[in-house]
Amino acid sequence: MIANIITGFITFRVLDLIDIFLVALLLYQIYMLIRGTVAINIFVGIFVLYIFWLIVKALNMELLSSILGQIIGVGVIALIIVFQQEIRRFLLYIGTRYLSKNRFSLENLLFPKQKNMVEPVNTEAITRACRNMAETKTGALIVIARKSELQLYAETGDMINAETSSRMIESIFFKNNPLHDGALIIKNDKINAARCVLPSTEKMNLPAHYGMRHRAAIGITEHTDAVVVVVSEETGKISLVHDGSIKYGLTSMELKPLLDSLLAE
Repeated sequence: MIANIITGFITFRVLDLIDIFLVALLLYQIYMLIRGTVAINIFVGIFVLYIFWLIVKALNMELLSSILGQIIGVGVIALIIVFQQEIRRFLLYIGTRYLSKNRFSLENLLFPKQKNMVEPVNTEAITRACRNMAETKTGALIVIARKSELQLYAETGDMINAETSSRMIESIFFKNNPLHDGALIIKNDKINAARCVLPSTEKMNLPAHYGMRHRAAIGITEHTDAVVVVVSEETGKISLVHDGSIKYGLTSMELKPLLDSLLAE
């Protein structure tokens, strides 16, 4: 009898292994999205509260267990409100990393013949402009669209729809140009808009020499799959940002192959 109970208790199926793997993957992705932000402290607090509730429930402390159960039940709505940015970022992450791949893209299923209609971005012009602006310490924030739709951010600025050229980029970020304050968005090898407002990252552990341009560059890459080039107005350093990570202090010779590689994905 006891042997049967023990055997039933330790029964481990393949589905249990898959279940553990999926939960671990989900927790890892949540951690990667909220690490370095204020949300990580809230997440840890909720996790500790949940573990405490499980312990209280296992000890049959009915009153405290029911109170904590009600708090956790109502807390789901509070979590959606508190973590709305992280939930949005997580859903965007799934959409851009898994569902937008060439093999599973909805566009490729509906319009398979239009697969290669996107024009390659003129990375040579972007690199040349960044090199010239770095030499003169002209601040710049250049967002290059990939699969994510950036129309919402483009509408916060002034629509241009001009050919991508180094002279055009440099003239936009010239300090006396009214369009220089904000981000420039390039889509399908066209300068789509300038003076655009981008969301700033909530990460708290960034180096002190990262200014608002760097924070905005990290923020937009946390929300979308865009690639961003930043030229610092203070130091003239060139940075490349994607997937919420930043490569700081690049030369123009290092920038172009990195851009080509990221935009070819």
